[in-house]
Amino acid sequence: MHPLTPLLKGGIALVAILGYFVYQAREVLIDRFLGVGNGEGDPLVWLVESDFLLLAIGVIIGGLLIFIGGFYLSWRMHTFRITDEVVEVRSGILFRTNRRGRLDRIQGINITRPFLARLFGTAKLEVNVAGDDANVQLEYLGSAAADELRREVLRLASGTKVEAATETVVGPTGSLVEQRVAELLAPELNAEQLAAQSVVKMHLGRLIGSLVLSGTTIFLIGFIIAGFIVVSLTGELFYLGGAIPAVLGMASFYYRRFTRSLRYSIAGTPDGVRVGFGLLSTSNETLPPGRIHSVLVSQPLLWRPFGWWEIKITRASKSSAKGAAGQENTTILPVGHIHDVMQVLALILPDMTSERDAQLLHRGLVSPGGDDGFVNSPKRAAPIRWFSWRRNGYALSPSSVLLRKGRVWRELIVVPTARIQSVALEDGPLLRRLGLGALRVHTVAGPVTASLGAVDRVAAVDFFEIVSAAAVSSSSTDTSHRWRSGEALA
Repeated sequence: MHPLTPLLKGGIALVAILGYFVYQAREVLIDRFLGVGNGEGDPLVWLVESDFLLLAIGVIIGGLLIFIGGFYLSWRMHTFRITDEVVEVRSGILFRTNRRGRLDRIQGINITRPFLARLFGTAKLEVNVAGDDANVQLEYLGSAAADELRREVLRLASGTKVEAATETVVGPTGSLVEQRVAELLAPELNAEQLAAQSVVKMHLGRLIGSLVLSGTTIFLIGFIIAGFIVVSLTGELFYLGGAIPAVLGMASFYYRRFTRSLRYSIAGTPDGVRVGFGLLSTSNETLPPGRIHSVLVSQPLLWRPFGWWEIKITRASKSSAKGAAGQENTTILPVGHIHDVMQVLALILPDMTSERDAQLLHRGLVSPGGDDGFVNSPKRAAPIRWFSWRRNGYALSPSSVLLRKGRVWRELIVVPTARIQSVALEDGPLLRRLGLGALRVHTVAGPVTASLGAVDRVAAVDFFEIVSAAAVSSSSTDTSHRWRSGEALA
């Protein structure tokens, strides 16, 4: 671990406390020297004038030595190792902790650089492992060491038999200040490791527009209008006071979302999809192939005139770091045009890059329904799908299942067949009377629920049989957990 780890993990609070006492002592000494004030009631003055001064100094020095010794031992006892099978971290002095993450269960590797840590050239590395509370965290490492460690973990997890290449990493040169400035201004995603044509970046105007046209803004406007109505009816300005904290909280919320979404970019690498964002505190995460269990592309009604979309994913782990715009790390694209969406889908669904699949995805997003390659709901579904029955349907590709629904709030759900755990076919009394059925594709728990209602019963049975067989076949031949296992030694 980096030698400054104790300082960044808790030592700064100790420095702040010491600074406060030093400041208070300085004020007392200046007052005593100038003869201003008598210091009555001041505990520091009482200590100086009493017989306990030396004892107090000894206690403070002893406490400092204990804290410093504890931080040093904590740093020395915090170790990690990487084998061909696991990433292991050991920490603790009195109470030891041993945490392991299997390489074949790694769902992503995230490197975050809080602003203060960036000033010291350090970073936090988190290995996201499938399961609840299964992640392995390393904080803090040198910035270059964190990048190198991520490359090594991904190489081992990929199953490649090719030895790691010896690379000469050229870092920032010059004085220490120049190096820190160069790191602060450097792009979050290293261009040398990315395919330039795959990079998707956030447009500033689009980002601002998405914040203004969000559901949070509508709630805020409604809250303010309700406040003015109450004041006009009661004549009491007191009620406006309750709106001030809410407005300040919303302003802070918008500021965090805006600053965290700046410099957002997503691109493909040999070891998966790399997502980076952040202005002061930055984050970039690598999602290896085969770790995305389902994808949701949605378009709120207020975004439709501008053609904006949002993409969320479900995966088998949870990162402790927040994603861009303060959302969970399941939001892979906060806002983008249809072209951006198609680029991102090509990155996160590499098995759906054929021309037919691309056309199917595009029709799933913008088509109003009809004969467009989807099996849509029949007209008798109109009583329970008033506006969306023409768009409500599914389509099957060789590698994925597509579920399309919603006309006011458009949604397209894509589930790779290799990630399907089970398929359910349901029909209640109303659906049975209308000759309809409801479908549900089960994957790991997450923000994306792969379900579709009001489907023709015969089509639903066909879906159940075809997808069940495809899921078994795909999972038996899937090798994405060792995505480079086919590489052999030269």
